Amino acid sequence: MNRDPFVYILASGFRGTLYIGVTSDLMRRIWEHRSGEKSGFATRHRVHRLVYFDQFGTMDLAIAREKQLKNWRRQWKVSLIEERNPQWEDLAVALGFDALSSAAHPSS
Repeated sequence: MNRDPFVYILASGFRGTLYIGVTSDLMRRIWEHRSGEKSGFATRHRVHRLVYFDQFGTMDLAIAREKQLKNWRRQWKVSLIEERNPQWEDLAVALGFDALSSAAHPSS
């Protein structure tokens, strides 16, 4: 999965604050968000739960999709997430990451 273009959405919790990003290394980027390696919006708002990701053939396509999603209304983003992940589960756990503590990252 590494070194492929991905668009991903992180959330602070169930239907919480959203962060949309693009990366060529999803595993590294998730680690950066969770470790606080890169400070910014996601760190300030505790947006660490991976709730959606999609792989693309080229970085240009991934960037175009990221820009499109960032311009969507919030409800459209919620619907996109819930099509694949209705419970807003942390998809990073299935990729080998530890589960987030429920105190710091509520699931409801």
